[in-house]
Order: sequence, then structure tokens, then C-alpha cells
Amino acid sequence: MSPRRAKRRDQDAGFDQSVARFGIGEVEEWPDGEWQVRRIVGGAADKVYRCPGCDQEIRVGMAHLVSWPNWSGGEGERRHWHTACWRNRIRRGPGRSRY
Repeated sequence: MSPRRAKRRDQDAGFDQSVARFGIGEVEEWPDGEWQVRRIVGGAADKVYRCPGCDQEIRVGMAHLVSWPNWSGGEGERRHWHTACWRNRIRRGPGRSRY
């Protein structure tokens, strides 16, 4: 008997590699408005970004998220955040630094 071969996911019918890599965007409602949020898996993080919440680098290979305002034209305001910084940004408030 020959060994079973695993079927590759990218050969499945209807499989969208961009969804697997970048996730599906969702709308989140916060006190500061509605935001489009997309979670980025570590394997898809291939550039270094600076988190606006803590002003630290998001290194290559680190899972994080991207957010932008949920209004037409808001895509130009995309920002990459550490997940914890995104969740805690309301508590920090505007103009309050991490230090």
C-alpha cells in the first residue's frame, strides 16, 4: 500500500491565497468610530513597520493588524499596529505617550 498524500490547500477549488495570507477584513466599532481591521499572520509580515501606539517596530514575521477608518477614501490612512496596542489605544487617549 502506498502512503497517503496530503492534498495541498492551494489546489483546492475556490481557495484564495490572499485571504489565507492576509485574512478577511472586518469592521470594528469603537468609541472613536468604525474601523476596517485586517489581521496579518506572521508568515505574511514581510516588511518592518512602526506601531503608532507604542512607536516600536513591528518586525518581519511578527503577527499584527492593519486598520483604517471605515469610510470611502480611508484606505490611505492604513496603519500597522501591534494587536495589544490596538486594543489599548482608547485607554491611552490622544497625546498621551507610553512613557
